[in-house]
Amino acid sequence: MNTNKIITAGVIAAALVVGQVAGRLMQQPLGASLAPAAAATLNVPTAAELSSRFSEVSDAVDRAVVNINTETVVRHRFRLPRRGGEGGRQFQDPFDFFNRFFGGELPPSRSQKRESLGSGFVVDSKGYILTNHHVVNGADEIRVELASGEEFPAKVVGSDSYTDLAVIEIDAGKTLEAARLGNSEGMRRGDWVLAIGSPFGLERTVTAGIISATARRGRSHWQRFLQTDAAINRGNSGGPLVNLAGEVIGVATAILSASGDNSGIGFAVPSNTAIRVYNQLVKHGRVTRGALGISMQNEASSQALKALGAVDGKGVIVQQVRPQDGPADRAGLQPGDVIVGLKGRKIGEPADLYPLLSETAPGETVEVEYLRDGKKRTARLTVGDRSEVFAEEPVAQSGPGQGSDSRKLGLRVQGLSPQWKRHLGAGAEGVLVLQVEPGSVADDAGLRSGDVLLELNRTAVAGPARLAKLAGQLQPGTDVLFLVKRGQPATGEAVTLYLAATLP
Repeated sequence: MNTNKIITAGVIAAALVVGQVAGRLMQQPLGASLAPAAAATLNVPTAAELSSRFSEVSDAVDRAVVNINTETVVRHRFRLPRRGGEGGRQFQDPFDFFNRFFGGELPPSRSQKRESLGSGFVVDSKGYILTNHHVVNGADEIRVELASGEEFPAKVVGSDSYTDLAVIEIDAGKTLEAARLGNSEGMRRGDWVLAIGSPFGLERTVTAGIISATARRGRSHWQRFLQTDAAINRGNSGGPLVNLAGEVIGVATAILSASGDNSGIGFAVPSNTAIRVYNQLVKHGRVTRGALGISMQNEASSQALKALGAVDGKGVIVQQVRPQDGPADRAGLQPGDVIVGLKGRKIGEPADLYPLLSETAPGETVEVEYLRDGKKRTARLTVGDRSEVFAEEPVAQSGPGQGSDSRKLGLRVQGLSPQWKRHLGAGAEGVLVLQVEPGSVADDAGLRSGDVLLELNRTAVAGPARLAKLAGQLQPGTDVLFLVKRGQPATGEAVTLYLAATLP
């Protein structure tokens, strides 16, 4: 009897244990593990930690950042009004600038110093500094101030207007601390960056932001910018844009702003572009770029491309093969061909060609894929040096709709369209001014975009090629006389103006 009681108690106890275990299992959600595996703890950085990282990066890079002060001597002619004065009295100005061009004596001149401030950063401990072309362009004197407060004169090693980059050199008599350059291709939208420089002359200023966009197009075909909302202002130009690894991934270059001050949209030349340009400038003093030897149609509709055999409406139309016996001519390309590939990469528009050509060394043989009569073909082409391929005709092929540069004058122009010629009258010749470079001789003279340039130094300007030839003959210190036609918005009429300045 006792044995039966013991057995009965054991069964009851076992049932209770089983019931407890079953109850616990029923309380768990389906699929839950009885013994979950240990997981790594996720840590969210606090604001204080991020702030600390900003401080560490700025401290590490700051010693390589420099202030760049430039001084330019600008020479002006005295110019007095030909008519005027109290009571309507008229007089002839004895120092009339234009007497020079009509047989008179050369009037006296006055000089004025123009100072400007920019930034830069040491990239080689021997004293090589990377900055913007526009910071040092045309400067008569350049002085660099280090983080230590020491100041040294600098000389320009090389400069490239297409990418707005320049290399200058100082002799500090000691080894300098250089910034580390990173790979800009690794930057993505949303990545944190710091901008370091001297906005408005406020030395060693650090601002923070993110990468807003990559591969943003600039004014030059050769420019692709990193866009950032880190505050960039006047004086930041040439300073570094730095990632949180303490690497320079861009060179602050420009802002988009109606007022000229920061509006949350700044642009920096990617470090990968800066590295390529720097290496060529220190080795050759200039940048060489590849050329296919063609004029391309910069704006082509998908309908036109499809009509030429590009079923997807993409590609680059060869407008003209030039010069004769140039790279494209030797490779057999013809006007009307549609380039759809270069070096194994797809080409959908002209903007796709320029980065590839900037990376391609003259003399390199590449494969060009193109369409002709709807059929895909391949040609092997030996890339030429752009400065040599187009040396004899820098703007000769420019017509209506195609802008051309006359850098010595600071002008970007294009040939007159039939509509413009009809508006100006029978036999009209000249070029339409698209852009005037600030601080250039054309800017000093008072030219504006929208002007029609008729004559240069009393010689007719029949087109962009003629202007380039005339400008190429000008020497520093030459007096330059422009004859322009300018529309008057108030009256709708056009007036003819003589404008003049002296070539630096």
